[in-house]
Amino acid sequence: MKVVHTVKETRDQVREWRKQGLTVGLVPTMGFLHEGHQSLIAKAVEENDKVVVSVFVNPIQFAPNEDLEAYPRDLEADTRLCEATGADLIFNPEPEEMYAPDFSTHVDMEQVSEQLCGKSRPIHFRGVCTVVSKLFNIVCPDKAYFGQKDAQQLAVIKRMVRDLNFGIEIVGCPIIREEDGLAKSSRNTYLSEEERKAALILSKTIKLGQEMVEAGERDSKKVVDAMIKNIETEPMAKIDYVQAVDAVTCQEIDTLKGEVLVAMAVYIGKTRLIDNFIATVD
Repeated sequence: MKVVHTVKETRDQVREWRKQGLTVGLVPTMGFLHEGHQSLIAKAVEENDKVVVSVFVNPIQFAPNEDLEAYPRDLEADTRLCEATGADLIFNPEPEEMYAPDFSTHVDMEQVSEQLCGKSRPIHFRGVCTVVSKLFNIVCPDKAYFGQKDAQQLAVIKRMVRDLNFGIEIVGCPIIREEDGLAKSSRNTYLSEEERKAALILSKTIKLGQEMVEAGERDSKKVVDAMIKNIETEPMAKIDYVQAVDAVTCQEIDTLKGEVLVAMAVYIGKTRLIDNFIATVD
């Protein structure tokens, strides 16, 4: 497995693979890889001849008050995980390689990016769409892999690919959880021991919402209100949002019908964590 740091090296390698008639999968990440990322890489290895993993903490998706500098990084550990899982190339550029000093072109999206995380992080999806578009243009993969934990991001990328005619199949992969239920996240490392215990309120609340829907509840307000009430039992938790939306459009809905996404963002101390569930409702 190779680790490269430039666009040219990445393109040259992919070009060689294409000459051999090989298929290419891409797993975009911000590094500090865990079992959730590993599941994406494993799926990509299963479905493609060659797999590229990008490891890049994208500065333009962080607001000035967010955790860009503190975001965890460990390329050595990432390399070991990628190699063990069967990836063929890590693309690990510096910000200067991705963004020229006078960089001025962005990919914006309406509607799908406006609710959920888009409300409290208004520049976030502009940064995500821009960097993912660049990665798609650099690697030109057949398939790209994203986790359901970032369900709105998955919906945003699917819409962008459709709207901008990228010839790429987007593959969504299930949430990977710790044994006690907490969704795997690079940001879990920020949590103190006490905060880590408190963070379990997220997965417990997701389970509560799922059980209500499975029991037949179709009023989204009743489900959301019950989930909010449950989160509020944890003193260390501060709610950013809990919403029920259409899983494709990410627009808020009153009645749970069709493919539904129920998602939340909750601060445990200073750490913002997300979780969700998707249900197909008759």
